[in-house]
Amino acid sequence: MSERGSADRPAPDGPPVVVVGIGADGWTGLADDARRALRDAEVVFGGPRQLALLPGAVTARRVPWPSPMLPALPGLFDEHAGQRIAVLASGDPMFHGIGGTLARLLGPERLRVLPHPSSVSLACARLGWPLEDTEVVSAVGRPLETLHRVLAPGRRVLVLSADAATPTRVAALLAERGHTADLTVLERLGAPDERVGPLPPGGADAVDPLNIVAVHCRAGDPLPLVPGLPDDAYDHDGQLTKREVRALTLARLAPTPGALLWDVGAGSGSIGIEWMRAHPSCRAVAVEHRPERAARVTANAAALGVPGLRLVEGRAPEALRGLPAPDAVFVGGGATVPGMVETCWRALRPGGRLVVNAVTLETERLVGEWQARIGGDLTRIQVSRAAPVGGFTGWRTMMPVTTWTAVKGEAAR
Repeated sequence: MSERGSADRPAPDGPPVVVVGIGADGWTGLADDARRALRDAEVVFGGPRQLALLPGAVTARRVPWPSPMLPALPGLFDEHAGQRIAVLASGDPMFHGIGGTLARLLGPERLRVLPHPSSVSLACARLGWPLEDTEVVSAVGRPLETLHRVLAPGRRVLVLSADAATPTRVAALLAERGHTADLTVLERLGAPDERVGPLPPGGADAVDPLNIVAVHCRAGDPLPLVPGLPDDAYDHDGQLTKREVRALTLARLAPTPGALLWDVGAGSGSIGIEWMRAHPSCRAVAVEHRPERAARVTANAAALGVPGLRLVEGRAPEALRGLPAPDAVFVGGGATVPGMVETCWRALRPGGRLVVNAVTLETERLVGEWQARIGGDLTRIQVSRAAPVGGFTGWRTMMPVTTWTAVKGEAAR
């Protein structure tokens, strides 16, 4: 479903759509204005579990969400245009809920949102955890490996479960990575029969599907969020931007929240992965034509907590066609392929950054010519690492790397 800007939305037509947050306590937990909105509605949309919480006093037609839901939403609301519509959502509709989707589809001016305490707020209240100090990871329709990014000793994390199996999967993930943690499963929060306690021995068979998992990390070996992870954090065949060069390259790319990176000639995926680790909203597309390396990119991204990295298997620049416009592009290999730099530069958004690393004379010559044409700056770095030399220790020097950085539409800095 495409998103429309406010200038493209039609003028509001008919009464506002009322989005009502409802908890496991159902009708009894709703405020008067939420009950009134549901009683006044002509049609109520929601999941089967939520619709079943409504009493007979709500006479509106009850319409369960279609599956798949998102593609069907525009037609669903068009079908009921002009009617008084209410939407049921779990907890706070604007927190990992349907509210954000409806705001993009209909426009915020068409909505009246009546939130209920979210499961996260209720969980923090039960556990005595300050909400502002608690990480939240959603496993609803998303890979659980996102949890890897936030695990560290002392951290408190709430996992929004997809189903009854999620707590067992969280426990297995922690054990696999060697983390020691206290796990608490909070089921049916707010309902009269809510349950808070450790993971039951029966696993998924003993857990209610409506649950949230609290993880209090005690010990483990976390990886830093700053660029420059150890080289051995990656599975690679030698095609890896080395740690020191990687840190400098990311500094040149300058990731910011929500920005999109193209990692062209991704190799092991390290640049795109560390771009996404910089902030949860950072996005990256890794382009790699070798199947075995493409598989490593996907595996490394999951292992390092950014399974949302998008992989495009194909040869650049042809494989770049149709991709969303990037805020930054890194070319780590293949810069001398005809049309590569032109395609990347042309695709960049205004103010976007292009960074090319060169280790061969041919690529150095290319970036020198581009720097003379459009500006930017050139930096050459050489890294030496201490290594055994017989019974002593000496310096082993890696190949020098020339980095060209250019900012589209302004002087590079």
